[in-house]
Amino acid sequence: MAACEHLQQATGRDPEPGSRTACEDCARLGLDVWAHLRLCTECGHVGCCDSSPRQHATAHFHDSGHPVIRSFEPGESWSWCYRDERLG
Repeated sequence: MAACEHLQQATGRDPEPGSRTACEDCARLGLDVWAHLRLCTECGHVGCCDSSPRQHATAHFHDSGHPVIRSFEPGESWSWCYRDERLG
């Protein structure tokens, strides 16, 4: 299986997070109901994971086309490519 080009391109990207402590979209709605946070490696958008009620990280992918997120949880270092459905 070939390596995912999106994950390779995202390696080393360190965008400034839009938030350091909250899902940006939930915060705009006045909500505090996310499970885990994800960081878009392209623009720094911080959204909530798919275990959260609103799934803002995935919504950001659909709205922006930015394919790679990484965990924004302490101690986690994995990435995910939505386009190729690959873990990195």
